[in-house]
Amino acid sequence: MRRLPDRFPVSTDLLRRLAYASIIANVAIVVTGGAVRLTRSGLGCPTWPRCTDASYVATPEMGINGAIEFGNRLLTFVVGLIALATVLAVLAQPKRRRGLLGLSLAVFLGIPAQAVIGGITVLTNLNPWVVGLHFLASMVVIAAAYALWKRVGEPDGPTVVVVPAPLRALAVLTTVVSAAVLVIGTWVTGSGPHAGDQGAARNGLNPEAISQVHADGVFLLIGLSVALVFAFRAVGAAGAARAALVLVAVELGQGVIGFVQYFTHLPAVLVGAHMLGSCLVLLATLSVLWATRERRPAPAGERPAPAAEPVTAAA
Repeated sequence: MRRLPDRFPVSTDLLRRLAYASIIANVAIVVTGGAVRLTRSGLGCPTWPRCTDASYVATPEMGINGAIEFGNRLLTFVVGLIALATVLAVLAQPKRRRGLLGLSLAVFLGIPAQAVIGGITVLTNLNPWVVGLHFLASMVVIAAAYALWKRVGEPDGPTVVVVPAPLRALAVLTTVVSAAVLVIGTWVTGSGPHAGDQGAARNGLNPEAISQVHADGVFLLIGLSVALVFAFRAVGAAGAARAALVLVAVELGQGVIGFVQYFTHLPAVLVGAHMLGSCLVLLATLSVLWATRERRPAPAGERPAPAAEPVTAAA
């Protein structure tokens, strides 16, 4: 893709702010999506891409459930506009920086892909497996947005691992376990009472059994995270140790919410807080992974990858 003319340069600081806004917006749409399900508004708009067979927007006759579902659909456009602005900001950089365009496009293209999955959830009458996939797609977009945000603030030199190889491997393993806990969490949700609509089916898994599997995964994740704190401190990796300590704190908070919601029969407010906590656990996990490496400044005399020619009026 060609970059925009140099008369429209965009500062790195603005680009970083846009990338950060993209993270917040994608977390927000996860939380509002949870509100759709928790208020039983999953089929407030009973079809897709229209809200009804005759209208693209919610009508007064559809009540509060239609308004909530349609409002969440509108938020997708806001998230998409932020992602589009980020792509344009990357293209407007005076010098094309490695990796930024690919990451910004991944975030931008992930949003309509996630919206299509959301449409399929409506067309399949809130099939719990598709609903879970809808949530996980949002997690992937959030991860891409986080990677973009971190990359904007880095120099353009080579990436170097700053902890011993076994600890880097332990951080990768922790990330894998964190992702697995998120996946199993969608199975727990799919077996529970918050289907998003009274007529929606459940996945058929035993709620108590799958909740225990999820809890076991959480215990493993916390154990690995605590091990990272002590291991990083032992080798003098202060930044990585702080990131791991934050991860442990977020996990403990999320765990408390999870246990309380389970033993209080899943009140909607706590389930919503748990969904927000899932996003925070993901971001804290990625922070630990990034803390195990750093990108050094480019060697003297090495130039960034050349950008394409500026767009001309004829083009």
